[in-house]
Amino acid sequence: MDFSKIKMVVSDMDGTLLNSKHEVNPSFFELYNALKENNIQFVAASGRQYHSILEKLRPIKDEIIFIAENGGFVMHKGQEMLSTPLLNGAKETVLQLLEAQKDIHPVLCAKDKAHISGRSSAFKEKLEEYYSSYSVWEDLNDHTGEIIKIALYHFESSEKHIYPLVEHLEDTCKVKISGENWVDISSPLAHKGHALQQIMDDQQISADEIMVFGDYNNDLEMMALSNYSVAMDNAHPNVKKIAKLMTSHNDDRGVERILEQVLSKRSGGAL
Repeated sequence: MDFSKIKMVVSDMDGTLLNSKHEVNPSFFELYNALKENNIQFVAASGRQYHSILEKLRPIKDEIIFIAENGGFVMHKGQEMLSTPLLNGAKETVLQLLEAQKDIHPVLCAKDKAHISGRSSAFKEKLEEYYSSYSVWEDLNDHTGEIIKIALYHFESSEKHIYPLVEHLEDTCKVKISGENWVDISSPLAHKGHALQQIMDDQQISADEIMVFGDYNNDLEMMALSNYSVAMDNAHPNVKKIAKLMTSHNDDRGVERILEQVLSKRSGGAL
């Protein structure tokens, strides 16, 4: 396949660029430098908060574009490019709906930090992998600030235990199973596809000039924007169904293997 036209590479984080230990392979940063030498922009797109993605990619934080909170918040070089807050009343609806569901843990995601209740120390420990900046509330209903997204976590299965309870909210919100344990609720326009389309329009990037990596349902909209969409071997069946290309597992350098192919015929791509 001819990758010579690629001008932008977009990658999901968890299950894609990150391995199962939530680590970036050191070889990625070498490949990133080669992408940069070939004038190929890199975009990190994740359901994580901005600060968490930044920590994972700190060596290149001042150069790349961050699509955070599943597309609800976009940053580049410390400047906000896009913010799509949750609609008024949605927070109250979700919290009331889940009030009796003690095994479902809500996270109110704002631009600067996340907000959780203090009822579960086990969830707090899990949260710290995805949200490096957060505060603990006795009652989340007391939070009155702007919210970009509500993330809901279940220790066993989001698809089985969360989604059936909130599926009906799709009439007014974007409801996405974003991982094995997560469901995200946001504005109808707050998704990775909408955010990426804004970036593509701004930089005049076409479907033939962008490569997108993903593994879960929250990646579907952005993968549909690319003629070079790549599904991980560990991807959800829905992602594999629409992807143009396949790569190896996220624990087997899946992203890096494809990037090596992209760079192999570029004059400045020698590693």
